[in-house]
Amino acid sequence: MLAELLGRKNALLIGVDIGSHSIKSVLLENTDAGYKLLQCAIDTLPKDAVNERDLQDIEAIGKVLSRLRKKFPKQYKQVSVAVSGSTVITKTIFMDASFSDDELASQIEIEADSLIPYPIEEVSLDFERMGENAADPSKVNILLSAARTESVESRVAALEIAGWSAKVVDVESYALSRAYDLCQQQVPEEYQDGLIGVVDIGANMTLMSVMKSGEILYTRDQSFGGDVYTKNIINYYGKTPEEAELAKQHSELPEGYQFEVLAPFQTAVVQQIRRAIQMFLTAHTEEKLDFIILSGGTALVEGIQQIIEDELGIACAIAEPISNLEIDSGIDLELVKKHEPKYMVAAGLAMRSFSECHI
Repeated sequence: MLAELLGRKNALLIGVDIGSHSIKSVLLENTDAGYKLLQCAIDTLPKDAVNERDLQDIEAIGKVLSRLRKKFPKQYKQVSVAVSGSTVITKTIFMDASFSDDELASQIEIEADSLIPYPIEEVSLDFERMGENAADPSKVNILLSAARTESVESRVAALEIAGWSAKVVDVESYALSRAYDLCQQQVPEEYQDGLIGVVDIGANMTLMSVMKSGEILYTRDQSFGGDVYTKNIINYYGKTPEEAELAKQHSELPEGYQFEVLAPFQTAVVQQIRRAIQMFLTAHTEEKLDFIILSGGTALVEGIQQIIEDELGIACAIAEPISNLEIDSGIDLELVKKHEPKYMVAAGLAMRSFSECHI
């Protein structure tokens, strides 16, 4: 099923990022001058509708998607959506270079039981050729992606409630890596050929991709996000979740909050990024990361860029995947800027309109 949903280059796709706290959506057009933003929108999800990327309330999510759809031109009905977290597995495997796609599919299905820790009947599979194997030219590198079918089907069902159809089901970490192209000019020239860490911290999930010269070297998901900050506000000041979220967004917290809740959260963010970097460096021969691009809702937390630079000793920029694009005249630029780092994954999903491959 996943292979059927992995659509090929055709009509423009709306990138829809279903997060734990909100849904972000982006529509891009590729012109002679570069990418153009045709529309983007964001809407908050009901509490507990999504739990660490598992869709718990498909009807409620469908209603939010329906509101979002009204903000996009009616002729665009096909969507690129993503799965992530523990229900997704990606591996690079090696197959005979002479195999056709049908032969590869048959061989992968035969070997899937040993490659994937889930019953094969519960999993949707897809694969992509990634080029000749450097160590053995008779082999080809194959990117194998597997997702729990229920995770795929729940997203398809929610989109159908809104009148959208899932043309592409992608992997969030690949969408994040793809969106790096939109932020590359934020990287100073001296780091352009270095190791770039793209870190997206949402409400419950942190995604990290490491890029070098446009190639993905490493991806990782881990359970951590801005909800830690929200929960600390709830517990420390006795606020409801809704009050805490508003107070966080509008900087309406009691005097002293910088020491009581903000600083501990900033420290936790640094620890999570440091741990992710260490895991990458342990798995590779590289010595250090050269630059970090930070996206997701946590990128908007005050002082976060500076403390990352101070504590990790790595230059950092807050992601601006939209600011450097041509932007349709009907779009509210002030609203876009307010949420811009949150649109990173959705923008990467929208870019599947122009790419046949996951990455």
